[in-house]
Amino acid sequence: MSKRTIAVVTSSRADYSHLYWPLRRLMDHPQVEMKLIVLGPHLSPEFGHTIREIERDGIPVAARIECLLSSDSDIGMAKTIGLATLSLADTLGQMRPDLLLVIADRYEMLAPACVALALRIPVAHIEGGEISEGAIDDRVRNALTMMAHIHFTSTHLARARVIAMGEEEWRVHRAGAPSLDHLRHNHLLSKDQLEDRLQISLSQPTLLVAYHPVTIFRETTREANALFEALQSVSDQILFCYPNADAGSRMLIERTTEFLSRRANGRIFTNLDAVTYWSLLRNVSALIGNSSSGIMETASFALPTVNIGMRQQGRERPKNVLDAPADSTAILSAIQAARSDSFRHSLRGMTNPYGDGHAAETIVRVLTTIELSESLLIKHAREIEMPAALAE
Repeated sequence: MSKRTIAVVTSSRADYSHLYWPLRRLMDHPQVEMKLIVLGPHLSPEFGHTIREIERDGIPVAARIECLLSSDSDIGMAKTIGLATLSLADTLGQMRPDLLLVIADRYEMLAPACVALALRIPVAHIEGGEISEGAIDDRVRNALTMMAHIHFTSTHLARARVIAMGEEEWRVHRAGAPSLDHLRHNHLLSKDQLEDRLQISLSQPTLLVAYHPVTIFRETTREANALFEALQSVSDQILFCYPNADAGSRMLIERTTEFLSRRANGRIFTNLDAVTYWSLLRNVSALIGNSSSGIMETASFALPTVNIGMRQQGRERPKNVLDAPADSTAILSAIQAARSDSFRHSLRGMTNPYGDGHAAETIVRVLTTIELSESLLIKHAREIEMPAALAE
């Protein structure tokens, strides 16, 4: 059998963490020639120049697409999509892979999917069928689902939702979230190792904050005031992760830096590799913010999580997640509940609905065995019955 060329697109530290084990398995597969395309924030020094992490991991980069504008606006986001599309037209036009793998809901992912559609390259999409009504990610995710020919969902409910969107059942596979594969394959850092690597002490109660712009709003940081007002009343050590490269991210970074300048016990990290990040989840008291990680990943540690505001509205919740509106009093109340012994005890023995760490196996098995023919490109509409009221 001739090898399949499978191109994979990564745009940021977050999706690379999810793609790491599928990439490893594709690299090691004897019948696959894997081509990694790196674009967007990965190539930006401002956001940690995280392509260096990919290189340190020994994963070869087939193409580098410079497209991220040095901007903090929605116009910059829109132009980034256009720049990525122009460059990817040349890259994918020359590469002509048998399949293109994209993930999740970052706005940059619209570019490779659109180019692949024009070039008749079948698209596989990871993590469709989820909901996050407070971000444009929600519409991006659904657009990618409509353009994709193969789907890998994180949960059974997400699979049902993709099928309800009109996709044929044989195309839709429940794989689980591939980020959870790290727990099966990696040895997490001990508390001492983590403290040494990050040059911090975890002897005191510590909160981890992962907060991003709410891109469905014209003023993408308008919910942030409530978060910082609430955190002013918290005595715990507070560690911040950098926000995503969205409109408003620079304002959040400035706000975080200003907040930490008035505290003796806090840090902000531009980039945390997967093992370090997961090790932190195992050692902090709670995660606070509006990141999908707080919903999809913290459940694997039964880690109390306070989810704030609109961004993740509609996403399937594990039992460790406490929701709070963007109100400082409500956020403080949720933090207190998250730190209570009764809530922690209630989470004992919980399971993560987003998977069990075997996602990469399913993804690679399907990608390497599915028939590559015109029938893969031709998506048949599902039959529906005309409602009687509309037929009149």
